Amino acid sequence: MRFFYNLFIFLYNFAILLASPFYEKAELWRKGRKNIFPQLEAACAGKKIIWLHCASLGEYEQGKPLIEKWRTEKSDYQILVTFFSPSGYEVRKNDKTADFVFYLPIDTPRNAKRFLDAVKPKAAIFVKYEYWYNYMKHLKIRNIPFYYVSAIFFPNQHFFKWYGGWFRKQLTAATHFYVQDKNSEKLLQSIDIKQVTISGDTRFDRVYRIAKEDVAVPEIEEFKANSKLLIAGSTWQPDERILAELFPEISNEYKLVIAPHLIDKEHIKSIQKLFSNKKTVLFTEKEGKNLSEYEVFIIDTIGLLNKMYKYADVAHIGGGFETGLHNTLEAAVFGIPVFFGPHYSRFNEAVQLVAREAAFPVHSAEEIKRLWRQRVTDGDLYSQTCANCRTYVMENIGAVEKVEIEVAD
Repeated sequence: MRFFYNLFIFLYNFAILLASPFYEKAELWRKGRKNIFPQLEAACAGKKIIWLHCASLGEYEQGKPLIEKWRTEKSDYQILVTFFSPSGYEVRKNDKTADFVFYLPIDTPRNAKRFLDAVKPKAAIFVKYEYWYNYMKHLKIRNIPFYYVSAIFFPNQHFFKWYGGWFRKQLTAATHFYVQDKNSEKLLQSIDIKQVTISGDTRFDRVYRIAKEDVAVPEIEEFKANSKLLIAGSTWQPDERILAELFPEISNEYKLVIAPHLIDKEHIKSIQKLFSNKKTVLFTEKEGKNLSEYEVFIIDTIGLLNKMYKYADVAHIGGGFETGLHNTLEAAVFGIPVFFGPHYSRFNEAVQLVAREAAFPVHSAEEIKRLWRQRVTDGDLYSQTCANCRTYVMENIGAVEKVEIEVAD
């Protein structure tokens, strides 16, 4: 199985290289890993390093409260953050919360050895998932403790299938799993992994801290003026098409902010076309304009979304139709109704928000219109929905305090 795993990694890397002349993300992925080992050696030489790995931006948001905790508890260590995806690295490469931010070299046996030789971490933490078996193997060989934090497991994962023996064996090497829920604990215990603690999801701590910071976004304040506001975050085209059908019914009372997941020119143009019968403005073209005169505000830049939700009266979270649901908690922490597409079952917080009638999955424009009339227009139900959201978030704060890591000598 090891041979087939390493072959898959080789072929994946080769496919990225072939795609890089044609796809921007593939090119960023390739360029970001070029000559990475000398850079790692120069950055980490002589330092005591705690290594935190994140797949992308969402996982970094889960890991950030841990970094802030270590700044106090392990102040003599420096923090290296690695990303697999350009979506995380390109947004957070200059974030000063960590000491160093790099791409993670592709998971080959040689790269894993070279990385650990360069970094010499005293501990490693993988946020939520990313089971890179060569890194796991060589961390174990070197007796470097490594942890999974805010991890979540599902019965249909390969670890729990009849053919998953090799993959299960790799999991046993982890020092400890801090998991989000009881089901994940039970699944790990079913394959004889006992080093498990239910800690919850550190994203609750992260979004709560953001909400407490209360950072103003003057452009959104000016745009909202005296209207109510629907903010649609991390949207994809299916989300935007549904919003374009909903918005004419609510535009006499609500304005709309759209912060798409992809901000390339073609995608932005497609959004403008959907709302061509409304007064729209781009964030990058806001200068000199009276934003209060517009109905639709398209955020064609990054880094603002989690600060904007505090102005929202309702939120729609993108990705629930085909690509994977984005961060619902960034909106839910402000105690507002949340809508998203129907594919949310792999996102524990979304499942629980739906169960509490704080969030609502929709399949179509007609369904969101119906739910809007029920849960938003009705003042009593709207207030109850907001209260359900706030209660759920407050009940789940505190995961970061349950995570304890040990470092190697």
